[in-house]
Amino acid sequence: MRIGIDARFYGSVGKGLGRYTEKLIEHLESLDTDNDYVVFLRRENFDEYVPKHARFRKALAQYAWYGFSEQLFFPFRLLSFRLDLVHFPHFNVPFLYPKRFIVTIHDLILLHYPTFQNTTRTKFFYWLKFAAYRFVIAAAIRRALHVIVVSHFTERDILDRYPRARGKVSVTYEAADASCQILPTQKRGPLFDRLGLLRGAPVDARGVVTRDILKPYLLYVGNAYPHKNLEALLRVAPLFPAYQFVLVGKEDYFYRRLKKTVEEQALRNVIFAGFLGDQELSTLYRFALCYVFPSLYEGFGLPPLEAMAHGLPVLSSRCGSLPEILGDAARYFDPHMSGSFETELSEMLRSEAVRQELSLRGYRQVARYSWDRMALETLRLYRQTRPAGGA
Repeated sequence: MRIGIDARFYGSVGKGLGRYTEKLIEHLESLDTDNDYVVFLRRENFDEYVPKHARFRKALAQYAWYGFSEQLFFPFRLLSFRLDLVHFPHFNVPFLYPKRFIVTIHDLILLHYPTFQNTTRTKFFYWLKFAAYRFVIAAAIRRALHVIVVSHFTERDILDRYPRARGKVSVTYEAADASCQILPTQKRGPLFDRLGLLRGAPVDARGVVTRDILKPYLLYVGNAYPHKNLEALLRVAPLFPAYQFVLVGKEDYFYRRLKKTVEEQALRNVIFAGFLGDQELSTLYRFALCYVFPSLYEGFGLPPLEAMAHGLPVLSSRCGSLPEILGDAARYFDPHMSGSFETELSEMLRSEAVRQELSLRGYRQVARYSWDRMALETLRLYRQTRPAGGA
């Protein structure tokens, strides 16, 4: 078969979805020796993907996510390659694409927590675009040969809304990389100093940092969309003045709005790190006291699992798929119950034994997931959809 993969979200530009797409392609290259693949990318990530197998080629698809060109022109680009199957790793399937496809739906967050910037659009266009999202999601589920989801929570959410999808939904879990590539000692100082985390770092005769003395800090990694509930972090931060709250994520409308709140409330222990590369991020994971995740809804919850892969104890909300994915390796709080967050956080910060136990459990929990297994299960679905008499 000739299989197309819509990889316009590939890599760092696509955040969690980009990681999923990147790992899927990476592991398919080592697993599949039968099918040929065309990987569709945008200009900003075209050079980021370098095919490692002769059966894989890449093609430019410069169509904006969720835009009209995606719906009107991308189908013709796909059709020009005479593909037997296309895998869309997100719900934004072009409605005009008439041929066979599989879709991965990670969650229904856009239906539960719409993130339109109402300040720049009239109510008419707000609801028009929301209606378009609902239509595209429903059409993708209805027309797909198969729907891949990343948790049983998302499976239940989809079947509750779209019961006709029953029988063609499969769960394939994501995974977290276990590697921890922290910065060399002499490069950690500038990072921590930039974030205001150093109390003072001893240096040798060459001026090289020999030991990091850090202000104790808690870490959050991800976007600042409303369902992430980062306002909860801002509410508890003043209650723990001895600790820094470090938020890592690319600046956008939602992070700017959060920064404005921090400035208005004069919160001195909330730090915005912006976007960080993998090595800098691994370094922050390595030296944090714990990872905090107050999200109200998650289809999988990859960031706290990645924190566990770095040995970091996790304090998470008990929402969405998080109890399913994190199991007993995290400590939980109820974001809807007043005082729950600060009570659980206080207990975690007070007890080093609790943190060490969670760290050990986290390593065991991460080992339950595998990108290789995810790709293999996806490949099986490709093969099941092989057209009769197809190559």
